[in-house]
Amino acid sequence: MELLTDEEIRELRCHARDIRTTIVEMLAEAKSGHTSGPLGMADIFAALYFRVLHHDPKNPDLPERDRLILSNGHIVPVRYAAMAHAGYFPVEECLTLRKFGSRLQGHPERDMLPGMETTSGPLGSGLSQSCGYAYAARMDGKTFRIFCAMSDGEQEEGNTWEAVMFAGKYRLNNLTAIMDRNNIQIDGNTEDIMPLEPIRDKYEAFNWHVIEVDGHNIPQFIAACDEAKAVREKPTLILAHTIPGKGIPTIENDYRWHGNPPGKGPVDKIPADKQKQVFLDEIKASQ
Repeated sequence: MELLTDEEIRELRCHARDIRTTIVEMLAEAKSGHTSGPLGMADIFAALYFRVLHHDPKNPDLPERDRLILSNGHIVPVRYAAMAHAGYFPVEECLTLRKFGSRLQGHPERDMLPGMETTSGPLGSGLSQSCGYAYAARMDGKTFRIFCAMSDGEQEEGNTWEAVMFAGKYRLNNLTAIMDRNNIQIDGNTEDIMPLEPIRDKYEAFNWHVIEVDGHNIPQFIAACDEAKAVREKPTLILAHTIPGKGIPTIENDYRWHGNPPGKGPVDKIPADKQKQVFLDEIKASQ
C-alpha cells in the first residue's frame, strides 16, 4: 500500500470541503432533497473519485473503469458534487438539481448522466445489482472492481440480505460494499426503529470480510479499499462510521435533517432564511 503524503491528504480534504459546499448550494437552490447523508459521505466520495476509483471523467464509458453503484439514491447530491468537481460536468450544473429537464434528478438516472452506472430509487436494490455486475464481470474475465455505496437503514430490507448471501456463496472478491453507518433514518435512530447490531457479526456470518473505519478519516478509508483488493476469497464490507450532517456542527447527528434541505429544515436552532449561509460558514470554519 502506498502511503499518502501530507499534501495529498490536505488536497483530498479540500475536495471534501468543496463537495460539501456544493451540496449545500445545490440543495438550497432546489429547495428539496436530503442533507445529512450527502454531507456525511463527502469524505468518502472525495476519496473514491480522487484516489480510489479507476475512472476517466473525459471517457466515462471506459471499459476498464471501476463501477460505483449507489444503492441509497437519495444521497445522490454527494455523487453529483463529487463528479462535477472531478470533471464529469461543470460544477454550475449542480444548481439544476431536481429541476425539470435537468440531468441531475433527485435519484440518479443512468440514461441521463454519463458516468452513472445504475438508476436507483427503492432502497435495498443496489447490493443485488452490484452482485449481478460482479458475478457477470467474473464470468467475462474482467478485472475492474465493483463498489456499492449503501445506507445502514436499508439493511432493514430483505432484498439486501438475499444479496449478502449470494455474494458470500459465490465469493465475489471483486465486490466492495461501503455502508454509511450513520445510525439515522428518516423517522429517527436506526437502533430505535429496527436495531441492526451486531451488523459486523451478521456480515461475517455470511462469509464477508469486514473492515470498520472512521468514515471521515480519508487515509483510513483508502487503506481499507486497498485491503479489500488484497482479499481473494470473499467480498468485503467497509463499515464506515459517519456523522450525519458532518461539517456543519449545528446539525450533526440530528435525524430531522435526513430529508430536509437548507431553508426548509428545523428552525429551533437556525431561522429558515439563515440556514444556507450558516451552513456555508460552518463548512468553511470546520476545515
